[in-house]
Amino acid sequence: MLIDAHVHLDKYGDLLDRALREIDENRIFTVATAMDVPSYLELQQISERSELVLPTFGIHPRRAAEYADHLRDIGRYIEMSPAIGEIGLDFHWVKDTSTYAAQRKVLEYFIAAAAEQKKFVNLHTKAGEKEILDLLQKYDVRRAIIHWYSGPMDILQAMIDFGCYFTIGVEVLSSDYIKQIAKAVPDHLLLTETDNPGALRWLKKNDEVGMPTAIKAVVNALAELRQSTPERIEQLVHANFSRLLANDLALTEFDDYLNRMQSPKAVKGMESAFHASPSKLGRAAVKAVRKKR
Repeated sequence: MLIDAHVHLDKYGDLLDRALREIDENRIFTVATAMDVPSYLELQQISERSELVLPTFGIHPRRAAEYADHLRDIGRYIEMSPAIGEIGLDFHWVKDTSTYAAQRKVLEYFIAAAAEQKKFVNLHTKAGEKEILDLLQKYDVRRAIIHWYSGPMDILQAMIDFGCYFTIGVEVLSSDYIKQIAKAVPDHLLLTETDNPGALRWLKKNDEVGMPTAIKAVVNALAELRQSTPERIEQLVHANFSRLLANDLALTEFDDYLNRMQSPKAVKGMESAFHASPSKLGRAAVKAVRKKR
């Protein structure tokens, strides 16, 4: 089964029916991340149309200033959501520095809630990588997805050592630096995403709407970069995502579904990827990338 661990399904508009059809026909398990309260409420409705859609609540750093003084009001949505995302920091694309304090306040509120409620988080880290890692360590939030990482290699290594998962997305098709990161992420921490419908449009600076099946191009690119096969990458990511969900009572239904979709042969084939220590695998991978830079 294909895994798209970061998508904004509520942004598809008139193309939503087609997107859901592609998800179902191609068996793409989809983590639908919210940017604010209205988008989460819409995602809840969308998820009723497909068992392959997991809606999650978060406040995107671009929206943080609107919610920083209303954190108690959003607490009920955090409790309602089976996981948390999209949350994070953005000190690169968000130019208004007056919002940075609000970003930090909102993010810490979510991280603290994730620790208390034992939920995984889906994180936006642009130019806030070290602060985010510090918060994960402070609250001991071990189940963290780092979405579309493009930061420094030393922080990548520290996040690998901590056990963070990393989604590789459509920029792997064009960016040499993202390709280096894609090679550096250890097998046992690798996930895939599209961040569609807007990611391809943003990268290509055109009107292209990214559809769910773009995840196949990501898998193919990863297979080539990591000297593997698309089938093995798909199985590997499936196993990793299943492990992320394992023993989470709020996600039992989804975990059971993923386990049913994974063959015993695939499970056995992935076991060897998890025997080496996280720090050993990650340090070797990052060292290899640095030698090529």
